Amino acid sequence: MAEQKQINFTIVPDDDAVEPQRIYANFCAIAHTPFDFTLTFCEVTPLSPRDIQHAEAEHVVRAPVRARIVAPVQFIPNLIAALQEHFRLYTETYGGGAQGPVPAPQGPVH
Repeated sequence: MAEQKQINFTIVPDDDAVEPQRIYANFCAIAHTPFDFTLTFCEVTPLSPRDIQHAEAEHVVRAPVRARIVAPVQFIPNLIAALQEHFRLYTETYGGGAQGPVPAPQGPVH
């Protein structure tokens, strides 16, 4: 029987494979099942008078979906830790947080 060899490695994005497309989003809706989390990134733009009328009537504003990412539950703790670490580095570098360039969230976060 062949001996199995363990190899330690780091996964990095291969930006040379395909020109990566950057997609702007300023809103993220999050949903989950017992198996995965879905992050739906949207772009919210200033509302037109017509949009405001619909929002007053329906209490809903529709935002175009720019990307939908589905991640397994096992991935989420590492994602949260990575976001926290990058945000910590961001605030150390640029200042910020709740009092600086990044405003504190207002109202419910969905």
